Amino acid sequence: MDRWLGRLSELFYACLRLVAGGLFACHGAQKLFGVLGGHPVTGNALLTVAGMIELAGGALIGLGLFASWAAFLASGEMAYAYFTVHAPRGLFPIANGGELAAVYCFVFLYVAAHGSGRISLDALFGAGRRGSSRGR
Repeated sequence: MDRWLGRLSELFYACLRLVAGGLFACHGAQKLFGVLGGHPVTGNALLTVAGMIELAGGALIGLGLFASWAAFLASGEMAYAYFTVHAPRGLFPIANGGELAAVYCFVFLYVAAHGSGRISLDALFGAGRRGSSRGR
């Protein structure tokens, strides 16, 4: 399989980054602006900060601009959300409703370790080369 799909690994990684970052940004837009079926959070500073991290961080991750830093912050936010909101409801993510937070946490931790990749704004501007060659 690596023979056929391995050639496309950078494209698939860019798609992963774009989809995960874009969906994460949508969560932020819901919290901040009440769009996409959400309700704006007003009067809750913690949720407002979470919305800003999600909107800006998701956009940066999706575009591959400072993706390592944005993903590290987003991963931490999702870990915090999991342990403060979901874990008190039960041990397993599937039972406590925290599977999305857990998946985002680890996807973003991977992005933080991998970097923006070759198909990114960082690469276009010359800053993404170091992170994209890891493990190759």
